Amino acid sequence: MSRNPFVTLLRFLFFAVVVRAVILVALGLTVRHRERLPKDGPAVLAANHNSNLDALALMSLMPLRLLPKLRPVAAVDYFFTSKVRGWFATNIIGIIPVKRGSGKEGGNPLALCEEALDRGEILVLFPEGSRGDPETLAPLKKGIGHLACARPHVPIVPVFMHGLGKALPKGSAVLVPFNCAVNVGEPLYGKTSYDAFVIELEAEIAKLAAEEKRPVWE
Repeated sequence: MSRNPFVTLLRFLFFAVVVRAVILVALGLTVRHRERLPKDGPAVLAANHNSNLDALALMSLMPLRLLPKLRPVAAVDYFFTSKVRGWFATNIIGIIPVKRGSGKEGGNPLALCEEALDRGEILVLFPEGSRGDPETLAPLKKGIGHLACARPHVPIVPVFMHGLGKALPKGSAVLVPFNCAVNVGEPLYGKTSYDAFVIELEAEIAKLAAEEKRPVWE
């Protein structure tokens, strides 16, 4: 991210005014177990993914004093398709880019994430890998397990988000008012087996999803 004071101010205003107005006022957001959110970094918020609003919603729940430490993780091929889009993603949203499939090339696709955690930053990560159908949990990718095992002292906070996939569905640019909720779980820590961690995280997110009392018409 840029250290230019003007860019830093733009990022602060974007989240303090625009994002919070949309997420907390226009939509309204019910937060369960807010006290489980990390008070500082390093940490990882690991949530289900149904909407482009997901990362912004999670970031809006954190104190503005932590904004410099908040780093969503996203695929290079989505947010970095043009210079303008890439600049906004990097400097205003604070995205850490990850190249899909780069692990098969022999590199470490999570190297930038590990470096961010070593700096004490807070990652916003979606272990499903891509946006799925609204309110439907997809199997988690193994990357989150590798990250947890690489940094076993870092808390991985499971989160289930409900409603954002209908408030701004995949492929839509029109915001639809919808009751949205965020349910925060207890932090988990890396194990010797990344597969075991992924199974544990999947179970915890599913448990948080089951706690949501959804209207019958959904």
